[in-house]
Parts: sequence; C-alpha cells; structure tokens
Amino acid sequence: MKKVELVEAVATSAGLTKADALRAIDATFEAITGALKKGDKITLIGFGTFGVSERQARTGRNPQTGATVNIPARKAVTFKAGTQLKQTIN
Repeated sequence: MKKVELVEAVATSAGLTKADALRAIDATFEAITGALKKGDKITLIGFGTFGVSERQARTGRNPQTGATVNIPARKAVTFKAGTQLKQTIN
C-alpha cells in the first residue's frame, strides 16, 4: 500500500476528506518521527511498538572486491508487532 492508497482508505473509513486524512497521517508520522528522534519508545496498544536501537561499529566486506569496509555505528528504528496485530494477520 502506498501513501496515496493509505490516505484514501483513512478518508473513507473515517468519513474525512482526502486533504484532512493526509494532514492527519502526516501529523501522525511527524509525531512518531519526533519521538523516535528524542529516543522515546512509542507503544500503540494492539498494533505494536516503535523504538530505536544502537548498532555497533563493525567491519564488513565489499561483495564485489572482497575488500574490508568499516561500517560506522548508527541508530536503527525497530518495530515489534503487537499481539492483536499478529492475531489479525494470522
């Protein structure tokens, strides 16, 4: 599903205009992004939990040349699906 399709689905489901649905979705994404940037965890009961994990620096290999490459430490977004979401999908 692309963002345009999500906007249409939310607009239809909530009885909103597409413009209002787009603003609501954008605001939701902004709030989630802002919280993750601060290092907070976001728990949406029944849906899942978003978080940030620290990845350690490590060495890897270039698959084409076999040369060793240093991969710097970084932060990664994690998502753990909630029980209700898992049950709905299965």
